[in-house]
Amino acid sequence: MSLVSALYPALKPWLFKMDAERAHEWTTRMMRITHALGLLKPDELPRCAPIDCLGLRFPNVLGLAAGMDKSASAVEAWAALGFGFVEVGTLTPRPQPGNPKPRLFRLPEHEALINRMGFNNPGIHAAVKRLEKRSTKAVVGVNIGKNFDTPNEKAVDDYLYCLKAAYPVADYIAVNISSPNTKGLRDLQAEESIRQLLAALKNEQAALLSLHGKKVPMLVKIAPDLEGQQIEALARVFNELAVDGVIATNTTISREAVAGHPLEKETGGLSGAPVTERSTLVIQAFRQLLHAQTPIIGVGGILSGADAGEKLKAGASLVQVYSGLVYRGPGLIRHVLEGTLGVR
Repeated sequence: MSLVSALYPALKPWLFKMDAERAHEWTTRMMRITHALGLLKPDELPRCAPIDCLGLRFPNVLGLAAGMDKSASAVEAWAALGFGFVEVGTLTPRPQPGNPKPRLFRLPEHEALINRMGFNNPGIHAAVKRLEKRSTKAVVGVNIGKNFDTPNEKAVDDYLYCLKAAYPVADYIAVNISSPNTKGLRDLQAEESIRQLLAALKNEQAALLSLHGKKVPMLVKIAPDLEGQQIEALARVFNELAVDGVIATNTTISREAVAGHPLEKETGGLSGAPVTERSTLVIQAFRQLLHAQTPIIGVGGILSGADAGEKLKAGASLVQVYSGLVYRGPGLIRHVLEGTLGVR
């Protein structure tokens, strides 16, 4: 067992006494420091075959979901823990502070989080400068969004701006249209809105391929709260426009699974165990509707190797964690990798 995994059970009660966002910031800072000192070693991980997906070679099936490292400040540290890929962001054209605090809440009884962070980030260019200097072999994805004050009719400009800025340094780009914490953002999931947005992005992607001589795949991150007709409409657009991949899913606005909890009425996206089943069902639905060659990255409520295995069985090619890492610690990485051996 690595030093980090061994210490986490002792640190967790202390961290959980802190404000959730402060604990997040402290943990990220300690990750950077311990990595710089050469003390950040992974657990003894199972020998995993690389995964070829999206035209990329992933060292293993498990990634860190967007939201944990919004500023791309600790990519090497996350990779050193054993993640096969790290997704940073969400990043916007201009820096923005996000929503008023407090905006991140733990629901330990449900192994869940509620967040309404609101795309707090240093801006796309600050993250790009950091990624230009990265030395990790892990695949790095850049998750992009629009600024809070950009109206939806001009959202395409923000996404195009971020796509162009991130393209030279990203291994893949994730288009976030599904956060519930930026007013009106999920409206972009409507069929005609998403068709117009993705058509513009696909055209720019083709131009950037010609300019840079490399293709950076572009994925779309969707919500877990989609109903049958919405899923069918999105899948239709993704197939028509040959989207490179789908990330399913973001956080949920449903509170059914945490009804009666004191924090039930806090606005924001709910993540963790309450979204496990719904996320897997959405993956399964999209797998049936998307072209066979369109991969899905499964994320949402993975707290064990079994949870990750269910998402792979449902049709995901890769998986990501976030809330599970908060509750289970770095040891979750080994458990997920062990639990997914032989599932793919």
